[in-house]
Amino acid sequence: MFGLCILAAFMCFLYCFIVFSIRSGSRFYLIWGLGGLFFTGLALMIRFDLWSQFPLQLRRIICGTVLAGILAFIVAEGCIFAHYRDQGRPDLDYIIVLGAQMKPAGPSAVLKFRLDAAYDYLTANENTLCVVSGGQGANEPCTEAQGMYDYLVERGIAPERILMEDKSTDTSENIAFSAKIIGGTDKDVGIVTNNFHVFRGMMLARHAGFENACGISARSNIYFQPNNLVREFFGIMKDLVCGNLL
Repeated sequence: MFGLCILAAFMCFLYCFIVFSIRSGSRFYLIWGLGGLFFTGLALMIRFDLWSQFPLQLRRIICGTVLAGILAFIVAEGCIFAHYRDQGRPDLDYIIVLGAQMKPAGPSAVLKFRLDAAYDYLTANENTLCVVSGGQGANEPCTEAQGMYDYLVERGIAPERILMEDKSTDTSENIAFSAKIIGGTDKDVGIVTNNFHVFRGMMLARHAGFENACGISARSNIYFQPNNLVREFFGIMKDLVCGNLL
């Protein structure tokens, strides 16, 4: 066990450095550093037999909490992978493209993947309208909606097919504010986002009243996928606690 904990700590620290080095767009990579510290501490507890010195009741509470966390993680990741390759339904009334970071040079890789998936869908379904959703962050040159609009128009999507929602700051607001632009939640909509994010995006849409919402999966960067999947777990837990997925 001591060797496994040391290996786990090393892998966490290494991945933290890798994600930092190739710029993930957020600071969530720091959780891998915390994971490295956790496994280092666990290795030291095993090495110096500190665990046996904890009161029995405390050890049971810790073990129960860890097991509950592992079970929750497995269930959440199962839900994510169940919708990992969703491609929606043909001839939807609208698709909503969820925003992500805009950079001075254009859409980030994550956002470009979403826009490419939206382009493919709009090209194949000529009667579907598109809502591009996302406000402007402090480190962004323009609103995400404007950047997405420009990208799709440059690729040949007719401007009149694209509606802009440029006030939202998170996924829940993406959905709620887009519903106002659409004019209600009685339309058939597809939620366009990266594969790891489809389940939560779709569930948030249904919570907002889009009973027939479906997911449209875009690809994502394989280097960031472990980071994305762990971050998405915490996002699901947060939305469950806030009542956004029920």
